[in-house]
Amino acid sequence: MRNLKNWMLSCVVVLTSASAFSQHKVTGIVVDHEFKQSLPGSTVLVKGTQNGTSTGVDGNFELNVSKDTGEITISFIGFKTKTVPFKVGADNKINLGTIVLNADENMLDDIVIMGVADVAKDRKTPVAVSTIKAAAIQEKLGSQEFPEILNTTPSVYASKGGGGYGDSSINIRGFEQENIAVLINGMPVNDMENGKVYWSNWSGLGDVTSAMQVQRGLGSSKIAISSVGGTMNILTRTSDMKEGGSLSAGIGNNDYFKGMASYNTGILESGLSASVLMSYARGNGYVDGTKFEGVNYFLGLGYRSKDSRHNLQFTFTGANQWHNQRTTSASIEDHMKYSDDGDINRRYNADYGTYQGEEFSWRRNFYNKPVASLNWDFKINEMFTFNAVAYGSWGVGGGTGSLGYINGKNQYDDRFKDANGNVRFDDIAAWNVGKHVDGFGNDKELFLGPEGGYITDGTSDFKKYGNGGMVRRASINSHDWYGTVMNLNGKVNDNWSFDVGLDARTYVGYHFQVLDNLLGAPGYYDNSNKTVGGRVINTTYTSKSPANPWVDWKDREKIAYNNDGNVKWLGGFGQIEYSKDKISAFLQGSVSNQWFRRLDYARYDQKTEEGLAEYKTSWKSLSGGSIKGGFNYNIDENHNVFVNSGYFSRQPFMNGVYINNSNTINPQLQNEKIFGLELGYGLRTDFIRANVNLYRTSWKDRIMRISERDIYKSSKNPDAPNINAYANLYGVEQVHTGLEVDFIMYPTSNLDITGSLSWGDWKYAGNVTADFLNDQDNSPLMDENNTGVNPMTKTLYLDGAKVGNAPQFIVNLGAAYQVAKGLKVDANYRYNDKFYGYVNASDFDEPDHKGSIKLPSFSLFDAGISYRMELGKDKQNSLTMRANVNNVFDTTYISYSRTNIHEGDDKATGQQWKGVDTANEVYFGSGRTWNFTLRYNF
Repeated sequence: MRNLKNWMLSCVVVLTSASAFSQHKVTGIVVDHEFKQSLPGSTVLVKGTQNGTSTGVDGNFELNVSKDTGEITISFIGFKTKTVPFKVGADNKINLGTIVLNADENMLDDIVIMGVADVAKDRKTPVAVSTIKAAAIQEKLGSQEFPEILNTTPSVYASKGGGGYGDSSINIRGFEQENIAVLINGMPVNDMENGKVYWSNWSGLGDVTSAMQVQRGLGSSKIAISSVGGTMNILTRTSDMKEGGSLSAGIGNNDYFKGMASYNTGILESGLSASVLMSYARGNGYVDGTKFEGVNYFLGLGYRSKDSRHNLQFTFTGANQWHNQRTTSASIEDHMKYSDDGDINRRYNADYGTYQGEEFSWRRNFYNKPVASLNWDFKINEMFTFNAVAYGSWGVGGGTGSLGYINGKNQYDDRFKDANGNVRFDDIAAWNVGKHVDGFGNDKELFLGPEGGYITDGTSDFKKYGNGGMVRRASINSHDWYGTVMNLNGKVNDNWSFDVGLDARTYVGYHFQVLDNLLGAPGYYDNSNKTVGGRVINTTYTSKSPANPWVDWKDREKIAYNNDGNVKWLGGFGQIEYSKDKISAFLQGSVSNQWFRRLDYARYDQKTEEGLAEYKTSWKSLSGGSIKGGFNYNIDENHNVFVNSGYFSRQPFMNGVYINNSNTINPQLQNEKIFGLELGYGLRTDFIRANVNLYRTSWKDRIMRISERDIYKSSKNPDAPNINAYANLYGVEQVHTGLEVDFIMYPTSNLDITGSLSWGDWKYAGNVTADFLNDQDNSPLMDENNTGVNPMTKTLYLDGAKVGNAPQFIVNLGAAYQVAKGLKVDANYRYNDKFYGYVNASDFDEPDHKGSIKLPSFSLFDAGISYRMELGKDKQNSLTMRANVNNVFDTTYISYSRTNIHEGDDKATGQQWKGVDTANEVYFGSGRTWNFTLRYNF
């Protein structure tokens, strides 16, 4: 036995010696693509073996190999794995030199992701997806609106809206943002009454976002949300990020300034961690009369147990801001009229002027909406993981606007503008107290309230109530919102896993109006409250939100309306997922129930038994659900294909349940039906990453609300009263089909080329009915002259009409070039076409209508330059300078049209701008803008 052991030992020694004798050395250095910095800790492996090593602190590696030819793979978290061939020379050595790794835009493994956030994985999750990391957001966002960072991704159109701070909007595959699910760390944030997302409430997101992933179409979210157009998954910074901090300051056009400071402790030995961020922004806005100011804040506290089974993250974030707005889409004619040279004045704002020597606007938004959330990840055992988030949101604030009439005319009438097109606020104030004002028409008649004086009121019937007057009101839309999402994940084996979970929410919205500024009038006469009757109110309230979001505003003296909206939500979901070798698939199902209730304290007389019974509705229960699934097949390491499909039955929004802002249940109440189908192909090589997607989405039985300005006015009836209305449309159907292509190429180690193409065919299907109401008091409008007794109801012939608000053909082409270490320049070209105006009811009330107007195509060119210096003894700190110029060539373009006025129509002027009649009411996009940011990371 001893001899046998000695013989075996001798064999091992001989073989080992022979192996050592035949070993070869492969060396090199691994750096990142963007800044050419070394990547210490990169994994270097002989392909197909476990023979490997890691790079040192300087990025260098030395690897012993047994063969003189072969391939090695180099990988690092957040970067694409690279395969490099080698052939050893006669000296048994080869130096591969500098090996550059490119960032993997679709990898999020280096970001702490809480379990309830459904993040798609490349070549596994069968959905169309684009991912943007914090570095790109910090680099390119600058003074843009947060959604605008997505404009280079397929089928996305984001604009600044009217141009006010945070008034931007986003459209995905032709669907507006109330039909795009927005999730922050897995927490749904779309308004529970109307589905909207007001980006001014989230103006600090650019500072705290670690990564943002947009899943177009059905998406992979398990919770019971109807992502008709897509899903935006926003992952914010967490307290267990690495230790360090940053300071930044930015400036830009129109007196823009932003300062930010943040610090993160990293995970301490106790497992505790903390993160804090504060930022301040202000400016005058590109559009005239859009000053703003905002304070953004973020606090994160975390705990990770030593055995890593428990991870708790508490976050508290929000943005207390105010900003003046441009909500009136003025006619092209007015944009030309109120310019210095007769060309387009893109900055024109019909909502603002000066009052008592200061900038003043009919429109101002003010809000403070903090959100607190507690995320818990619990690894129960090798099979089960439990993830949960509990959250609360408390919003306080609202928006201002005009209230009242002068001689039957509202704020939009030209008599209230000066020679520059600005609102004559000082003259309105003079008229409000009985002074004669040239151009306003009949002098104000004395209307005595209980205390005497010239009292204003909110009616256009000046023959009954005197000549009225105009004041500024504030519409308060506050809320209390609480919810939780829970998910249990089970791994059956290496191939099968499942999820089951719960989504519960409760919401109370508080809606009422108060007086903000009486514009000189001694009081305002209000008779909207059926309980207290007519009364004169002279108390005004500030149009700024308090720093304390828990201040109770509900006891304020209210005018016009006063109601609460209650919504409760309970949803359950489940998912089965299979993954093996080249195949991955999932099947999801969800059910949800919503309960709606409305309380109206003004419209119903609570002094009577009938009114007391009518002011509070019973809970209206509506059920919905979804089923969706997908399949992905990796043909080889370079190619994959996928398919997904799904069906949603979605409950309507609050204004679809209770019509006409009343407690009346919609007699045509039914769920909306959404069906989606998508095919996709992916290509992955060291040179190029590309995707191709085909989709079709059908959306039936939706309820849509559209606005109509000066509904009785026409060229034949120019003296009709200025009545602004809205219409409820029932049974709307839309069908959206399209093609998407996107790619990123790496021709050289210093150059990235990106691009995308989006083609869509988005149409309405079928005709619908619409009833019209006055947008000031929600009363039904009567016949065409507002003198009849029958409510105004029309058939709208929408069948085949193009869906507006976003271009249906978009091409993007961009490049980033590394000039030298730390120095980079980049640029992007974007072409937009097949862009149509928004649906306007009066333009579709005849079978032979001319359809949606086609807006002029336009191209935009953006450019930027960055320089990053490493600082400190160990080069751990850095100073980054970044300059962006958006719309470099100062292109004038229409970003939105509220109307569809064709040449020869009743309201047409006969004048054209780029083929569009100048009577159309539009927003023009911003001209050339710039920003510069200095950032120090330590």
